[in-house]
Amino acid sequence: MPSPKGTAGQGERSAATKNKRSSTAAKPKLLAGGNPQIAKGDGDAPVQAYIAAMPGWKRDVGRRLDALIARTVPDVRKAVKWNSPLYGVEGQGWFLGIHCFTKYVKVAFFRGTSLRPVPPVESKDKDTRYFHIHEDDQLDEELVASWVRQASELPGWVS
Repeated sequence: MPSPKGTAGQGERSAATKNKRSSTAAKPKLLAGGNPQIAKGDGDAPVQAYIAAMPGWKRDVGRRLDALIARTVPDVRKAVKWNSPLYGVEGQGWFLGIHCFTKYVKVAFFRGTSLRPVPPVESKDKDTRYFHIHEDDQLDEELVASWVRQASELPGWVS
């Protein structure tokens, strides 16, 4: 029986169409280097969506970093901007960002040159320093927690 005028496309979707749409929405696109494309947003939910979408071994690194940051800075503020999780302190700005690359996870300390010891990788920005985590690296959680604590006590980057 034909649809009444003006109701075309308003009927029930088939199960195949529903399933296809929901599975497509559940998998974020991976950008160059395997970095998840996550809609920007404030709070823990977008950060957890980013971590869940991190490919392979990087997901475990993301979970460990997120837990370490939350333990070290209990009132940490979280957001995803520019397809990267950011961590900050309310009223002080962002002190740290995470980004996936093909062979490593980059942890950016926006005031990294003020940390002791200084994180090992230089940036084009005179204040920023990076720490790269590769698949088989042993994470020195005590050192990373020290950097996180120090960074959280400094004025952050304001976006």
